[in-house]
Amino acid sequence: MWLLRLMGVLTVIAVAGGVVAFLLTRDQKYLQFSWRLFRYSLIVALLVFALLILERVAIIPA
Repeated sequence: MWLLRLMGVLTVIAVAGGVVAFLLTRDQKYLQFSWRLFRYSLIVALLVFALLILERVAIIPA
């Protein structure tokens, strides 16, 4: 779980860095990078949350 938190923090830092780089240089590639990274990280986060919910809901006979 700590790995997911670390990846989340690094993703937020990378997205914020891309936005700041865009604001400083006005180069669209930094904004596109930030948007693409945000989209993919959101998809991964939703998949992880879906697996956690499925793990709680699924009744596995033991």
